[in-house]
Amino acid sequence: MARPATCCCASSLRSVAGSRPARLIFRSAPCRTPIIPRVRLSLSAAAAAAGGGGGSSSSEPQSPPPAEEEEEEEREEGIGLEIEVSKAGTKRNRRVVRARVRVDAPLEAVWATLTDYEGLADFIPGLAECRLLERDSSQGFARLYQVGEQDLALGFKFNAKGTIDCYEGDMESLPVPGEGARSRRREIAFNMIDGDFKLFQGKWSLLQEHHHQATTLLSYLVELEPKLWVPVRLLEGRICTEIKNNLVSIRQQAQRRTTLHKE
Repeated sequence: MARPATCCCASSLRSVAGSRPARLIFRSAPCRTPIIPRVRLSLSAAAAAAGGGGGSSSSEPQSPPPAEEEEEEEREEGIGLEIEVSKAGTKRNRRVVRARVRVDAPLEAVWATLTDYEGLADFIPGLAECRLLERDSSQGFARLYQVGEQDLALGFKFNAKGTIDCYEGDMESLPVPGEGARSRRREIAFNMIDGDFKLFQGKWSLLQEHHHQATTLLSYLVELEPKLWVPVRLLEGRICTEIKNNLVSIRQQAQRRTTLHKE
């Protein structure tokens, strides 16, 4: 989370640079099976890190660095998947990633999938371990320990780990402008308090519109900055791939949960 995998920690991320970026839009067929994942957070904080210890890697990822002033966006329109990366203010080594996907399942099913913390590693490919260290249901608090792992070239592996605090918000009822109906929204904020990132915080947001009771818009927002010895441009591509795979995996699991419930 850790993983962009899934989870969450605390925070509101609102200060993102406003310089006019070039846009790169890639279109591809809908992704039905999650592919290589990693830098774990998942939500789990998929997902999703501030603080402490360092990670280990036998080899640095060799993804080509993107242009410094670019904002990248990837879309898969078949499942409503969108991912956007932008620089965060004046911090050269910090990025803000926004992503969302449409899930053909009610909000409750998506929520149950995200908060099944100890089960996240069962369906998120890049999440090697997700341990629930502490939980206070009355306060909507959970502390997770997550380990992500990715295979690199020549048999090397890239590992990332972290301790993530998650804060589960209450259900919100939102008025629909011009209509008498209301939409529902629920969020999980997350913050990595110890791990392989200097900063890793954001939130998961689940929105169910009144006219789409069987569909949920799952959104993910994270602001991240690796430890000083890891240039974020080297990890950017892998982080985006990880987030994409996490979203697709969560989508599939929530839809599977819904199908089983109907049966």
